[in-house]
Amino acid sequence: MTQGKKTRIRIRSSLNTYVGSLLIPPMRNRISDVFNDESVLFINLTEVVVNDTEHADFVALNKNMIESVTQLD
Repeated sequence: MTQGKKTRIRIRSSLNTYVGSLLIPPMRNRISDVFNDESVLFINLTEVVVNDTEHADFVALNKNMIESVTQLD
C-alpha cells in the first residue's frame, strides 16, 4: 500500500483542465510542498478527468505547463 495523503486537485494549463488525485508523500504536508520540490519535474495524477469528458487512470504533467492549481477536498 502506498504511504502518504491522497487529495483531489484541479490543474489548469493553457490547453486543458485536469481533475485528479495527487499523492502527497509522507515527508510533505501540503500540495505546495510537492509543487515547490525542484527535484520533481512532473506532477503525477491518478483517476483523472480531462476537460470534464475524457477519463484516464494516470497523467504526468510538466510543472512548467501549469497555470493554476486548486485543491478540491
